Amino acid sequence: MKISVRYFASVRERLGAGQDLSWPDGAEGVPATVGDLRQWLIGQSEDHADALAMTKGLRSACNQTMCAPGEPLTDGAEVAFFPPVTGG
Repeated sequence: MKISVRYFASVRERLGAGQDLSWPDGAEGVPATVGDLRQWLIGQSEDHADALAMTKGLRSACNQTMCAPGEPLTDGAEVAFFPPVTGG
C-alpha cells in the first residue's frame, strides 16, 4: 500500500511538507484508518510524536475531504493533517 501524507501550518513547520509511505502487500502493522496512520506516525520520531500528539486538536482529510479518524485508508490515498485553524 502507498500513502501520501501532507502536513500543513504548524505541523508542516515541525515535520516538513509531507512524506510518501509504502508497505509491501500483506505486511504486518499497515495502518487501516486515518487514526491508525496518525498513531503509526507518532511512533516514528520525537518530532512526529510532538507535532501529531493526540492531545492536539488536529484535523485530518483523506483525498482532500475532511474525515474522522475512522476513515479507511486505500492504496494511493492522500492524507493531510493540520490544526483546526490555518492561515491563508
